[in-house]
Amino acid sequence: MFESLVVATIIGIIVAAIGKAMINKVKVDDEADRDFHFASVEKVFTPLMIFTACAMAFAHGSNDVANGIGPMAAVLSLVENGGDIAQKSELPIWVLFVGGAGIVIGLATMGYKVMQTIGTKITELTPTRGYCATLAAATTVVIASKTGLPVSTTQIAVGCVMGVGLARGVGAIDLRVVGNIVVSWAITLPAGGILAAVFFFMLKGIFS
Repeated sequence: MFESLVVATIIGIIVAAIGKAMINKVKVDDEADRDFHFASVEKVFTPLMIFTACAMAFAHGSNDVANGIGPMAAVLSLVENGGDIAQKSELPIWVLFVGGAGIVIGLATMGYKVMQTIGTKITELTPTRGYCATLAAATTVVIASKTGLPVSTTQIAVGCVMGVGLARGVGAIDLRVVGNIVVSWAITLPAGGILAAVFFFMLKGIFS
């Protein structure tokens, strides 16, 4: 416990020092401030979003990778224990790499569509709003991971983006886009269950 606290403190100091150095490089534009009072503030939060993005990536790995490889880990545990269900079993490191690689490949190939929807279509995001949304999302996901709750990072991120949008009023949110997202959530849950059952019976018919 003490060692973890020391390591966390050291990492926090290093990150704070890096953030301070990045903020010091931000140039205040007095002319832009006259047109928009918070122009320089937005500039300050631009480099800070790098850290919240890293926090979001960490949170994503702590929960979504676990969601993805959970069934695989359970099957491996059954195989290694001769069909017996173990209360606890060691997870091979290569399984984590497989899960992480899958998320990276998915992000690189099809993730841009989701990023576009969350980043531009729900509400107008600025560096300060994006900072608040990603910080809130990362915090929520990490807390859920710590308590062992499998949650959807995407749903939490959407909720956080909606939150910063609602801070400016309902009119700042594109309700049509939000409605489409909610409908997709309602459809994908039973659709996933039905497909899982179909695949199970297909494989059962092939190998039995």
